[in-house]
Amino acid sequence: MAMLQDLYPDDFSHCYGCGRLNAHGLHVKSEWRDGEAVARFRPAEYHMALPGFVYGGLIASLADCHAMATAAGASMVQAGAVPGRDPTPRFVTASLHVDFLRPTPLGPELLLRSRPVDVGERKIVVEMSVLAADFE
Repeated sequence: MAMLQDLYPDDFSHCYGCGRLNAHGLHVKSEWRDGEAVARFRPAEYHMALPGFVYGGLIASLADCHAMATAAGASMVQAGAVPGRDPTPRFVTASLHVDFLRPTPLGPELLLRSRPVDVGERKIVVEMSVLAADFE
């Protein structure tokens, strides 16, 4: 199966966070697994906030793009489509709330996990976590 963002229509594939057609973007790639979306991302040195730690804006950007892929996956399941096989619809962010529980270390791969918690006709609420190091 393809990653959800790889199946966005070309007209909607220019996003800095997840657009496959944006040569300078982050290229977030989310996979649909058993009702949730999973992605991995390794921040580079230039994603630094201060020595040893990731810039919080990067975390918010990763969360935004990954959450939109999660909303798309949930919408597809509700419509009888197969996430990762069928064209992925695009969603936009209405609200983004991030609680930073501790500084994110620079170096380890990050694990993004999210799941839909409320799927409506026009709105999907997603809950997610970003974990570093041993994914704890």
